[in-house]
Amino acid sequence: MKIARFSHAGTIAFGIIDDDELVVLTGDPMFAGYNPTGQRLPLVDVALLAPVIPRSKVVGLAGAYFADAVEKAAAQDGGAVEPRFFLKPNTTVVGPNDPIVLPAQSDDVRVEGELAIVIGRVAKNLSVADAAGAIFGYTIANDVTAVDVQALEGDGARAKSFDSFCPLGPVIDTEFDPESAHINGRVNETVFENSDVSLLAFSMAEIVASVSSAFTLLPGDVILTGSPSAAQRVTHGDSVSIEIPGLGVLTNPVRSAA
Repeated sequence: MKIARFSHAGTIAFGIIDDDELVVLTGDPMFAGYNPTGQRLPLVDVALLAPVIPRSKVVGLAGAYFADAVEKAAAQDGGAVEPRFFLKPNTTVVGPNDPIVLPAQSDDVRVEGELAIVIGRVAKNLSVADAAGAIFGYTIANDVTAVDVQALEGDGARAKSFDSFCPLGPVIDTEFDPESAHINGRVNETVFENSDVSLLAFSMAEIVASVSSAFTLLPGDVILTGSPSAAQRVTHGDSVSIEIPGLGVLTNPVRSAA
C-alpha cells in the first residue's frame, strides 16, 4: 500500500494511491488507521509533500555498504559489526520538488540517495526478531551534507543539519520489499549512483534493532540506511533525482540561499 501526504485546496491530508487517484483518508494512517473519507482526487490535482515529518528524529547510517560482493563475503566471514549512525533534526525534512537550499556557510554540498525506513510504533531495545514489526514502511531519502563544514569541524553535527538537507518521498510503501531494491541517483542527466541494497552490511531488522538499543524510536521516526555510492556535489540550478523502483522518484531542485 502506497501512502501519500499531500496538499489540495489549501489543506494537508493523507491518502492511499490507487492508480492515478488518491483515496483520501480521515487522518494520518500511522495513528488514525486507514479510514477513507469517501473522496477521491486525481493525482495530477494535488501536490505531494514529504510523506512523513518525524516528530522526533532522523537517524542516518554511516559506512553501511560494502564496495562489492567479494568485500561483503569477506566481512561476513569475520563476524558482525554494529552499525554506525548519526542524527539529523526533523527540520531538515522537505518533500518532492522542494528546493535543497545551499547554505552560505558551505561551498561544497553533496547529495546521496538512500532507502529510508519509517518507524510505525514506539520501539526500544528490540531484538532482531521483533524489529520488523516496528517498521511502518519505506520511502526514498536524499542525505545532503555540507562536506567542507564537516571536514572543518570534524563531524557531521552541523554539516548534515541545515534546513532542507533531508528530502523524503514521494510516498511510503507499507508492503515494499527492501531486499531487492535498486537505487539510481542523477544530478541533471548525469548518473552518480547505480547500486543495489543487497550490498548493505545489515538487514533492515538488524538496523532497527541496533538503533533502538541507543534511542527510543517513536512513530514517524526515519532511519536512512546509507548510500552505496560516492556523494555527488551539487550547485545552484541543478536538479537531483533519486529513483527506487517500486517507491518512485524523488526530485528536488538545488537553490542558493537568498
